[in-house]
Amino acid sequence: MRLASRMDGIGTETAFEAAARARGLEAQGVDVVHLEIGEPDFDTPANIRAAAKRALDDGKTHYAPFAGIPELRAAIAQDATARKGFAVTPEHVFVTVGGKGVMLYAIEAIVDAGDEVIVPDPGYPIYESLVRFMGGTPVPIPIRQANAFRLDVAELATLVTPRTRMIVLNSPANPSGGVLTRSDLEAVAALAQAHDLVVLADEIYGRILYEGEHVSITALPGMAERTVVLDGFSKTYAMTGWRLGYAIVPEWLAFAFGRLLINSVSCVSTFEQYGAVEALQGPQDAVDAMVAEFRARRDLVVDGLNAIPGIHCLRPSGAFYVFPDVSGTGLTGADFANRLLYEAGVSALAGTAFGGVSTGHIRLSYANSQANIRKALERIATFVGKVAVPA
Repeated sequence: MRLASRMDGIGTETAFEAAARARGLEAQGVDVVHLEIGEPDFDTPANIRAAAKRALDDGKTHYAPFAGIPELRAAIAQDATARKGFAVTPEHVFVTVGGKGVMLYAIEAIVDAGDEVIVPDPGYPIYESLVRFMGGTPVPIPIRQANAFRLDVAELATLVTPRTRMIVLNSPANPSGGVLTRSDLEAVAALAQAHDLVVLADEIYGRILYEGEHVSITALPGMAERTVVLDGFSKTYAMTGWRLGYAIVPEWLAFAFGRLLINSVSCVSTFEQYGAVEALQGPQDAVDAMVAEFRARRDLVVDGLNAIPGIHCLRPSGAFYVFPDVSGTGLTGADFANRLLYEAGVSALAGTAFGGVSTGHIRLSYANSQANIRKALERIATFVGKVAVPA
């Protein structure tokens, strides 16, 4: 028996593997602070849960329309029009199983074997994995701390070839928390239009922003017809387990998205979609409170890390991650993360889990309590004090 050859190139998401290792240590009695998984540690707001429960009691347990229930598509269109700055109609909205569904369908519909897709490095590893799985070639654009974790548009231009089909953007970004400026996006838009490229704009962290403005590239002139917007409910409303994402697609792509949804999942769970309607149309106090708490945690972890010799950590403008450079300790990011778990009981990810550029970095998720973050900082400081730091 053998697997299909396409399985040779498919990757994974190492956060889940790291969490499994940490749980293995916990099963042996080791106390571990989890800073590896990127999910809010808050409960889904009560009004959203109540709406889904009502839908269950009302019998909303059968197939939904493949693109999503009309109420949710309309709510998404209204919310996106208000928040993203461009006109969205329900016909352009497709409800998917998580944000990964949007990635899968966009890449599957657009990328042919041999096509090139420019992906951020460091970046969410599933971008590269799905491009390879579809027979495409991922081309990394380095995202460096020296540039505040924003891509260099001049460098991006040098990576475009006749085989380039798509550029993937993620702002605010995982793993760095970096945010692209309006001028960055204007330059990317000009490049996309000059070379007839599609942009996959991952805006899943768009509401978790601490400074500046969130700019959707789709709102820039000429970009609505060549951009797929990825967004969803998991991060903003602490609904990771609900697996609810959505795409906003140009008209020419709507048929393909519909067919791919029908061929893969048929539809998204019906009663959950009614909860998502409430998420968008109900009170937003819980979101505001969560973002305020994340801001406090961000400042706590950044200040704490920068007080440790050998670590340099930028203050991110969005998301809920920090991506410190730990090379000053004399360790690579991979060695640091591995030893930190087994010697100090703090679970983190190596920067190389997100690409090949950030060999001296680790990623920490501050989606944990301030008390646990303080405990982790104490353990990191003690651990660093035991490793040899070059003079």
